[in-house]
Amino acid sequence: MNKLSKMSKTLFNNLSKLIKSSQNSVIVTHFNPDGDAMGSSLALYNFLLKLKKKVTVIVPNPYPEFLHWLPANNKVLVFSENEAKATKLLNAADCIYTLDFNNFGRLEKLGEVLKSLKKTFVLIDHHQQPDNYAKYKLHNVKACSTCELIFDFIVGVGEKKLLDKKIAACLYTGIMTDTGSFRYPGVSSKTHVILAELLKTGIVPSQIHSAIYDTYSVSRLKLVGYCLNEKLKLVENNKVAYFNLSNQELQQFNYQKGDTEGLVNYPFSIQGVSVCAMFTEAPEGFVKISFRSKGKIDVNKFARAHFNGGGHINAAGGKSNESLQNTILKFESLVKKLV
Repeated sequence: MNKLSKMSKTLFNNLSKLIKSSQNSVIVTHFNPDGDAMGSSLALYNFLLKLKKKVTVIVPNPYPEFLHWLPANNKVLVFSENEAKATKLLNAADCIYTLDFNNFGRLEKLGEVLKSLKKTFVLIDHHQQPDNYAKYKLHNVKACSTCELIFDFIVGVGEKKLLDKKIAACLYTGIMTDTGSFRYPGVSSKTHVILAELLKTGIVPSQIHSAIYDTYSVSRLKLVGYCLNEKLKLVENNKVAYFNLSNQELQQFNYQKGDTEGLVNYPFSIQGVSVCAMFTEAPEGFVKISFRSKGKIDVNKFARAHFNGGGHINAAGGKSNESLQNTILKFESLVKKLV
C-alpha cells in the first residue's frame, strides 16, 4: 500500500505543493450527498484544517440527518439554501476539490456555477468515465469509495501522522456505507488495511454503525414494510426486481431525506435476482432512479445510455423527466436486453 508508481509520486508531489500554496479552498460534492460524499468531504475538511488552511464544504442540497453527527457537519454550507454566499466563496477560492463525482451535471444548479469558474480543480473520485475539467485527478474505479482515495491522498502527500479520530470517523463512515458494510465486490485487502489504520485512532465501529443505521423513524420502518408488501415487482423470469414510490406515497409515510437509503438492495435476498431498481418521484416532478446489479451486468452503461446517469458497473443512478409510469414502462422494455 505504501509503494507508489512514478505517476502517483508526481501527482502527490503536485498535490502537496498545491496544498502549501493554496490558502482558500472549497470542497464540493454531488447532489443528494450520501455517506461517502459527506464522509470524504468532511474528512478532507478536517485534514486541511489541521494544516491551518481556510476551507469550506459546499453541498448542492440538504442531506440525511443520520449523517449530521459527522465531525464539522455544522460548518457545511448548503448551496440551495444560500446561493449568494456559496457563489461568493467559490469565486474567492484558489483551489476547488470535487469529491465523489466526475461531471458537473451531478450538481444541478451548483454545477452551472462551477462550469463558469476558471479555478484549479482537483478531482477525487472512483466513478467511471470522468470529465476532463480538473487539473489534478486522483481517480481509481477500483477503489471501493472516495473515502478510500482520501486516505490515499493524506498518505500520499506525506501527512499520515495527522490522521485522528475526527478524520477516521468520516473515512470509516464513507467506506462502510459505500460498500454495504464491507460486502460489495469493490472491497479489497487494501480496504481492510485502511480500516485497520483508521481503528488505530480510537474510533469505535459499532458506534459509527449505530449512528448511521439505528436512527430511523417508525414511519421509515413502515415505509420499508409497505414497499416489501405492496410495491415489490419482479419481471424477466424473476431476474429483475424493482420498487416504485410516488411523491404522494412518500408523503403518506412522512418521508424524510434518506428514508429509502439502501432499499434498492433488499430484493437481492431473493434467489435468482441479478438486477434491482428503485424509482422515486420527487416533488419537483422528475423521477430519481437507483440501479444495482450482480456480476458482469453493467448498470453504469445502462444508466448513461437511457436514464441520464451513471456510476459503477454494479451500482449506478439516473434521472427521468417523464412520468413515473412512463419511466417504469421504459425500464421494463429496456431491461430485457440488460439481463
